[in-house]
Amino acid sequence: MANPETLCLFDVDGTLTASRLVITPEMKKFMAELRTKCKIGVVGGSNLAKISEQMDGDVLDLYDYVFAENGLVAYKDGKHLATTSIKDFGDDKLQKFINFCLKYMADIQLPKKRGTFIEFRSGLINVCPVGRDCSQEERMEFFAYDQEHKIRENFVAALEREFPDFGLKYSIGGQISFDVFPTGWDKTYCLQFVEKDGYKTIHFFGDKAYPGGNDYEIYEDSRTIGHKVTNPNETRELLEGLFFSA
Repeated sequence: MANPETLCLFDVDGTLTASRLVITPEMKKFMAELRTKCKIGVVGGSNLAKISEQMDGDVLDLYDYVFAENGLVAYKDGKHLATTSIKDFGDDKLQKFINFCLKYMADIQLPKKRGTFIEFRSGLINVCPVGRDCSQEERMEFFAYDQEHKIRENFVAALEREFPDFGLKYSIGGQISFDVFPTGWDKTYCLQFVEKDGYKTIHFFGDKAYPGGNDYEIYEDSRTIGHKVTNPNETRELLEGLFFSA
């Protein structure tokens, strides 16, 4: 029986799956086994449909908690808990911000550009200089280019200079984009929903657990025990030591 006093929360990309790829059958089976040891949940920047796609099934059935869009869309035991919308931030501010992003991206020269450069989600705006319609090969090409030329890092710096008083946070995650959301709407937002359930221990596993990464705030939060990983295999090794060792 699962320990009702322990919860493990997981980032998706780079933690349970390779970036934007589907979880392997072996990892999926392992997570089901982990669920017999403790409660488990995912905290992803993507929407529910994309997280389910990566988890190779209805993620609401596979995990006790599902926090999509950094926790702004929250589920427990397969049931919807709450949704917070960035529309409440104000259309005037949002339009100024989006207009600036589009103008900025128009002047960036990249190896490739595709479509869907700005994705408006419930709790955040996802900005993607290469375009979310890129192929896996084009994704990897941009990621390598970004590592060298700091496209996303420089983009965020420009936004911070342009909108210093907007109360926005920027989080670079995955390989091709970054998230923008009001201050406080990072992955720690989900903790308000699990705190009330009385867990003695909350583990968090994520690969972007560095300043500016989208796992950093929840990794550093005093309410969690943070574990920085680099790939799903490392996540599994840590979990085996924590929950499956003799």
